[in-house]
Amino acid sequence: MRQNNVLVIDDDKDLCTLLERELLQENFKVTVCNDGQEGVDIFLNSDFQLIVLDVMLPTINGFDILTKIRNVNNVPILMLTAKDSEVDKVSGLRLGADDYLTKPFLMSEFIARAKSLVRRYTVLNKENHDDCILTFKGIEIDRSLRTITVNDTPVRLTAKEFDLLYFLASNQGKIFTKEQIYTHVWQEDYSFDDRNIMSFISKLRRKINNDSLDMEYIQTIHGIGYRFNLEV
Repeated sequence: MRQNNVLVIDDDKDLCTLLERELLQENFKVTVCNDGQEGVDIFLNSDFQLIVLDVMLPTINGFDILTKIRNVNNVPILMLTAKDSEVDKVSGLRLGADDYLTKPFLMSEFIARAKSLVRRYTVLNKENHDDCILTFKGIEIDRSLRTITVNDTPVRLTAKEFDLLYFLASNQGKIFTKEQIYTHVWQEDYSFDDRNIMSFISKLRRKINNDSLDMEYIQTIHGIGYRFNLEV
């Protein structure tokens, strides 16, 4: 069985030892570093299926590392945030984190979330390429490669932005509430307020805007939610 590779970036050495032990027991290959810049360097020179990333780190903080990773890769990122730090959770999700855990946390919950993120990521990458391409006016969405092009120009999305776009596009014309979107895309109980979902979708719209079409791909259905435009 192929081992999935996990990179843990956290300056708490005792916690890293615990995380590494638990991940090894689940047949993961684990790389640990305690410094932000070192973590970025390791990431750029290896292939990982999951990044476990603390917010507070030496040399480069977790948010800056998250941004650097999202500029080049859609690998799942599990953020570790300080106790009761709602700002850190929201900031991480907005920057492209896939999930977060608040310290302290149960190892059983950590393993469950890590395995879920890796499973979704690896399954998506193994799916048949031809069956995973959605084509509309001016936009092509490739689920297998997790890439999109607008007017044949590649557009870089975060992992969750891509998941959101693919979810709506694969259900073209169907209207979803904000709660339904969160539940399907994040696969957990709704925990965003409406403003956060609106901000997330607004950012995605800006990235995929097609100046050649006098319409939006993602439409707002006032009082209900959103849908992918039936006319594209």
